[in-house]
Amino acid sequence: MDNGAEFHSHYFDQLLATYACTKKHRPPAYPRFGSVVERLFRTANTQLIYELLGNTQLTRKHRCVTKSVSPSKQAVWTLIVLYSALLSWGYEVYEQREHPALGQTPRDAFNVGIALGGSRLHRRVEYDNIFRILTLPAPQQSKRKIQPGQGVKIHNIYYWNNEFRNPEIEFTSVDVRYDPWDAGIAYALVQGQWVECISKYYQYFKGRSEKEIQLVSAELLARKRLQGHNFINSDRELVQFLNSVELTEEKLLLQRLKNAENKSVLQLIEDPSIVRCVSDQLHSDFENNSSEVNLLESENNYLETDQLMDIKNKLVSLEYYGEF
Repeated sequence: MDNGAEFHSHYFDQLLATYACTKKHRPPAYPRFGSVVERLFRTANTQLIYELLGNTQLTRKHRCVTKSVSPSKQAVWTLIVLYSALLSWGYEVYEQREHPALGQTPRDAFNVGIALGGSRLHRRVEYDNIFRILTLPAPQQSKRKIQPGQGVKIHNIYYWNNEFRNPEIEFTSVDVRYDPWDAGIAYALVQGQWVECISKYYQYFKGRSEKEIQLVSAELLARKRLQGHNFINSDRELVQFLNSVELTEEKLLLQRLKNAENKSVLQLIEDPSIVRCVSDQLHSDFENNSSEVNLLESENNYLETDQLMDIKNKLVSLEYYGEF
């Protein structure tokens, strides 16, 4: 693997040690050590990404970019549709097309390799709940002290599990993980077992992402500093402020829309069986609405369409998350 900071973290090393994996880094500034994956990236770009409407290859010749062909005006691919298209290209086009270097399709080459070397099922890492917990991020200080009657505190929010009632573990520090897509739950390593911890205000934090909590916390802290306070007292104070800005903060609504898009892709990754039906449905909607794209020819029509889409997105956001 490359030398990204995430691949040098203590938590990544812990994950690899749990599943008895050996980590090897390729030398920096020597891309040929990753030639296979780099070549795949280039092939995906030239055969798929550069052929999509709204790609930015034209910006390399900025003098040729006019308002009618500007990539910013042609950006119609959402994240979930792009992910579905990438899967379709990878598994239905590239994998089943004869490769000039192999003399056969990549799928056939893979099956031949499995037949010769065996599937080695004992080396597979199961995508179970433990694996998911170990891949979750940890706060800056990975251990949190168990406070009697309150639990562990992560990002100004207390999380509780009935295992914390044990007097032997009160005031002890335990390893914790949090879900970046759901601030209502967290996980703690108690006596060698990962347990799920629930926030006291779960009904308000459920489905809230880490970035949403950061936005709200930063805004709340900025307002409290005007009053001479430099910290947030409790998670109840955070909930009260969250509800007060729910329908008025544009940044918060925009972040929730982005989170909804990311969550849809994560659901497709965890359940590949629904990729095909989602892809077909979205492509059908795209074709039905293709005539609306022509309205972007003039600047006035573009602004009008953009405003309508902004209103529509806000309504979808409120419907998705419910009323608080």
